[in-house]
Amino acid sequence: MDINEWEIWYNNILNDFGFSREGDEKTADVLNDILDKKGCFDIDDLYDYVTKKTLSKNFIVFGAGPSLKSNISQIKKDYNLNDYILISADGATTALLEEDIIPDIIVTDLDGKISDLLIANAQGAIFAVHAHGDNEDKIITYTNTLKNVFGTTQSIPERNLYNFGGFTDGDRAIFLAVELGAKKILLAGMDFGNIVTKYSRPNIKDDLEVADEVKQKKLKYAEKLTEWIEKNEDVELINLISP
Repeated sequence: MDINEWEIWYNNILNDFGFSREGDEKTADVLNDILDKKGCFDIDDLYDYVTKKTLSKNFIVFGAGPSLKSNISQIKKDYNLNDYILISADGATTALLEEDIIPDIIVTDLDGKISDLLIANAQGAIFAVHAHGDNEDKIITYTNTLKNVFGTTQSIPERNLYNFGGFTDGDRAIFLAVELGAKKILLAGMDFGNIVTKYSRPNIKDDLEVADEVKQKKLKYAEKLTEWIEKNEDVELINLISP
């Protein structure tokens, strides 16, 4: 998705949720300043990483939906993980660690279980850290402790930050896979329903809860953006929760 197409989506999101473009841009500036000092990956580094791991152009994107654990079991049984680039959406990383899987790339706005995110990063996972108006404090607290950081924004991409489209961690992970040349993407734990899990919301009391109204609306956008990819990009999407 080019930036002009994304701007249409982004303006709709800002209006629909009442988010602040200025807040997004302020946090993006903070992340940019940190990455100026500590250094970071650029898109060519990610291209090189993908090429060195596999020539298949096959990816698996792990979301944090209710089907995640059963999908991981299916993948371990039916697929050779070495043939795929593994991208986890934020809190889905915790479920992967429970199965002794380290993702290649974590797409995160840092609201998953931070201890698990740091463990995965220490074991080699690349961090695609996303700046938006609500996570400036987390950007400041954690980014300097991370290795192999790649910066993203939902506003205009400048300096160290990229924007390939996408709103939630899950659909942004799919857009990143497309940018990295994916020809086939398996979607695991991408339910797009009204249930959240402890992987998506670490502070909920039960393993599964009904999502609040804002989260449900976010998941609807994630579903619509994923449908846009199916219609407009040259990539095969296979959602493992589909019948």
